[in-house]
Amino acid sequence: MTAVDFAAFVERLAQVSGEVILPFFRSAIGAEDKSRGGVFDPVTEADRGAEAAMRRLISQTFPAHGVIGEEYGVDRGDAEYVWVLDPIDGTKSFISGMPTWGTLIGLMHRGRPVYGMMAQPFTRERFYGDGKRARLRTVAASRGDALPSEWTTRTLHTRACGALAEATVSTTSPALIRDAADLEAYRRVEQKARLSRYGGDCYAYCALAAGFVDLVIETGLKPHDIVALAPIIEGAGGVITTWEGDDASKGGRILAAGDQRVYDEALSLLRMSA
Repeated sequence: MTAVDFAAFVERLAQVSGEVILPFFRSAIGAEDKSRGGVFDPVTEADRGAEAAMRRLISQTFPAHGVIGEEYGVDRGDAEYVWVLDPIDGTKSFISGMPTWGTLIGLMHRGRPVYGMMAQPFTRERFYGDGKRARLRTVAASRGDALPSEWTTRTLHTRACGALAEATVSTTSPALIRDAADLEAYRRVEQKARLSRYGGDCYAYCALAAGFVDLVIETGLKPHDIVALAPIIEGAGGVITTWEGDDASKGGRILAAGDQRVYDEALSLLRMSA
């Protein structure tokens, strides 16, 4: 099977996860701290319920497939096909009532990301890609109960950006860049950029794919944070790697760019700390 063959199933996963999550958004939901005394790392009933629902659907439909999820770990991680799930990427934004969170659904084939979706059920947006092309499906707010045939779809393209002096750069928060040398490297890039924006979580990567942001720079990411996003960015014409220029799918320090020229300039500044 190809990644395209799984597209309809990914839509089902997005639907079931959204049905679990939305009743909790902008409610009095509580959050448990997973950090055990470290930096606040919240998890909610919505996170756990949505991942459980997606895992059930995967196991019922593709029992031979593996799953890697933020909340419930690894199941058959060495399978030919492995789903990589983050039910709510941006839980801090979620519990703060901000709509920059999303459900990340990634598919790996023999260890390589081949399909990804970022679904935002509150804004009714689904960004998805297979590394060759990327698209956005939306439905008007007044048509929240619209049938799938009533959604509109458009192709995503990153925008041209020849230099950092013309770029918008995003990171979820500089406070999340724990290593002092990494933070210094990030600041070198930010100081040369035209504009910087914080708090985007997974939404920032999709804004890059849609041509509104030029760079996303982050550290300390896990596979569930990035596997679903890489095929979207690459499908829109962008570049996404580690700061070392390696495959981003294992996480770590990540650089995403919409234009190879600004990617090269940013990467050279980031590497100055290595």
